[in-house]
Amino acid sequence: VQLQASGGGLVQAGGSLRLSCTASGRTSTGTVVGWFRQAPGKEREFVAAFAWRDGSSRYADTVKGRFTISRDNDRNTVDLQMNNLKPEDTAVYYCAARQGGIYPYVRYYSYWGQGTQVTVSS
Repeated sequence: VQLQASGGGLVQAGGSLRLSCTASGRTSTGTVVGWFRQAPGKEREFVAAFAWRDGSSRYADTVKGRFTISRDNDRNTVDLQMNNLKPEDTAVYYCAARQGGIYPYVRYYSYWGQGTQVTVSS
């Protein structure tokens, strides 16, 4: 599975950004695509994930109610709509994929895209 993340940028606090993850290669109905982020000096952490099989999703508590993950079948992307952004959301955001259930752990994901920088100014 090959993943390509896009859509990062610089935004003021309270603003919005939409990230997209394009998946290609050996995807299947069992694919789960997740978004993770890593701030400078911190470990990579789970943000959200989406299961292609049934459309279920899961979010980190820190982004619930602000971020929405969804799949665009026409574009074959999994998008992360980020609203009401905060300076603490500043990080490099990565999309990742696995087969099976949704798990919020970095080590469970076998496939990774390159990161895209999100910077939120105060």
